[in-house]
This record gives sequence, C-alpha cells and structure tokens, in this order.
Amino acid sequence: MLVLTRRETEKLFFPTLGITIEVLRIRGNKTQLGVDAPAEIPVVRQEICGLKSVDFTAEESPSAQLSRLHRAVRERLDRTAVSLHKLHRRLERQGDRETQQLVLDIFGELKALEREAGDVLETPVSRSPRALLVEDDENQRELLGGFLRLSGFDVTLACDGQDALDYLSLHAPPDVVLLDMLMPRCDGAAFVRSVRSTAGLCDLKLFAVSATDPSSLGVTTGVGGIDRWFPKPVDVEDLVHVVAEELGPSAVASS
Repeated sequence: MLVLTRRETEKLFFPTLGITIEVLRIRGNKTQLGVDAPAEIPVVRQEICGLKSVDFTAEESPSAQLSRLHRAVRERLDRTAVSLHKLHRRLERQGDRETQQLVLDIFGELKALEREAGDVLETPVSRSPRALLVEDDENQRELLGGFLRLSGFDVTLACDGQDALDYLSLHAPPDVVLLDMLMPRCDGAAFVRSVRSTAGLCDLKLFAVSATDPSSLGVTTGVGGIDRWFPKPVDVEDLVHVVAEELGPSAVASS
C-alpha cells in the first residue's frame, strides 16, 4: 500500500486510469475528497454497501467489480430480510400487532430498496445460476455448497424445509433447489407439496439429493414432483453437469 500525505487543494493522479483525487477540505478527523473518474469506472463508498468482505483486484474489469458489488449488496439485503421475517414471526406469537405493522412497513421499504439497487447495479454481464441447497446435515451442506460455488453457482443454504420455505417467501425463486428428503420440521416430501401448490413456485426445478427411495416417501419423479433424483453418496461432478444441462448450456461457465 502506498501511503501519502496531502494538503488541501493538492491532487493525486492515476494517469493510466484517468482518475484524479483532490483533497477539498480537512476539518478535524474528516477529510473531504473529490474524485474525477471515467464513467465506466465505478466509484463506491465502502460504508454504503458494507463491502469489507469484497476485495476488488486490479485484474478485474469494471463490469466484473460492479457485478461483485451487486451480489454483495443483495446478500446484505437478503440477510436483513430474513432477520425481519424472524422478528415478524416472533411478534405474531406475542400478539404485538402495532410492532408487527412497523416491521412490515420496514420490510416493504427494504424490498423497494432491493429493486432500486437492482436497477442501479445490475449490469449486462452474465449472471451466475442461483441454487438453494436444503440439507440438515451441516457437514454435507457446507461441502456440497462449497463445491457448487467453485463450479460457478450463487448458493444459498437452508438447514431444513421450513427454513427453505421461509427463504422462498421473501426472495425471487432460484434457478434450482437441491433438496435432502429426510429433515426435521418440514421434510422433503412436505416441501415438494408446498412448492408445487404455490403460485410462482410450481415450476421451480427441484432436484432431490437423498439416500432414501422416492417411492418410500410417496414423491413422484416428473410433473408435480421431483425433477431429478440423485442418490447419496452423490457424485458431485455428475450433479453439477446435470444441473448445468437442465439450466442451459451457458448456465455454469466453469463446469
């Protein structure tokens, strides 16, 4: 890291990038900066998007940086939405209707912010396919989720069927759901019935990843049931290959 000391009105130039940074004003522990950059180079305040976890590299193109920024913003919005949903359910049990309404109002504002962030940050670069992985075994969940990410998927993890249904009630449907069948609270069969009977979700691609036999659970394979069934222990490379084929030839660029 290059460390420099600058006074007011002094400038710093990045001639190969066409960027100029000027120290406009210094007051106490705050410094006001002016940044002049080409239109194709995004300039973003870290505190707006909370991007301590996003490490931009010099090798990335501006469009790739903006795409990563967009994903990071969506992840923060998703986490906030899930927390609000949990708070709303707790208030429901307590019967606090006034605070419930306040939470719903905040959630409405959050969804509007999500739409606006999408309009501002969405770029024409290709989008990673989105997978919802529903698995109650933590080790299997993390291992399969990690492999999917390495294969180019944007992965959301759910620990059981109810957790997955809560997620789907708050977010746009993913491209595919990878579903264990034996889980607490809401098992795979109940999850399939709920999804297939819900408008907007009935066409969602559902792939079972389970050691059980589909006939023993009363779940059909095909229309109205599971799209594909992968027995455990699963061949993860074959799984990713099949999912990529189902989603389209360009769905997973790195597979």
